[in-house]
Amino acid sequence: VTVIAVAMTFVISSGELDLSVGSTAALAALTCALVMQAGFGWPVAVIAAFAAGLAVGSLNGFFVTVIGIPSFLVTLGMMQFIRGLDMRVTYTNPISITNPTFNGIFGSGNLFGVPSLLIWAVAIAMLGFVTLKYTGFGREVLATGGNRMAAEYSGVKTRRVKFIVFLLSGAAAALAGMLYSGMMQTARFNFGEGAELMAIAAVILGGTSLFGGRGTILGTFAGSLLIGTINNGLIIMGLDVSEQMMVSGGIIILAVAFGKKPTG
Repeated sequence: VTVIAVAMTFVISSGELDLSVGSTAALAALTCALVMQAGFGWPVAVIAAFAAGLAVGSLNGFFVTVIGIPSFLVTLGMMQFIRGLDMRVTYTNPISITNPTFNGIFGSGNLFGVPSLLIWAVAIAMLGFVTLKYTGFGREVLATGGNRMAAEYSGVKTRRVKFIVFLLSGAAAALAGMLYSGMMQTARFNFGEGAELMAIAAVILGGTSLFGGRGTILGTFAGSLLIGTINNGLIIMGLDVSEQMMVSGGIIILAVAFGKKPTG
């Protein structure tokens, strides 16, 4: 969730939403697995997976910034379309990933005893923190989400900013998909189901405004850890899938309630 949530922080801070990240993660994982299954090396497969994620991100960005369709509707439709495509391509069958190098880098390995998943999560969070807080692009993202008209008057190309954040979201979803598949050593069409909602919950719980203009990567990282701790706790407690979904839904409602814009 952390990798997706970091990119989601940029999307939400710009005043938009991306509900397609879960299905995009599955698409990237399947693309990666199919390319390796076809006999290509893992670097080519990784490039193909990122290309798939960027393609989805560019389509989302195009429909939002050029056509002018609300991001909620665009990415909701894209989520359904990509999930259906994932199912169509695989006929719901899992695809094994047997390349030890890929599996070691993306999920299953460790470096000096530190799991690679943790290394990826911390690295992406640090990169996101520096970008949002200390770069001109980060300031443009916050300005766009805070007051788009004022940002444009000050010279910010808000449509370009929003297009880029959707590209970032697609790339992050692709990386998350590869981390899923590397950890499980397989790719499945249902990877990432519910990841978009958990990512949004982590972002809002961390202190980012659901309405844009304010974002915190450190808060998102903390929110992701909280979400992960809760999910692991539910599994340890022996709750079945339906009960886990109920608790997760409650967390999302509370997160949105805390992030509600004050009125009056």
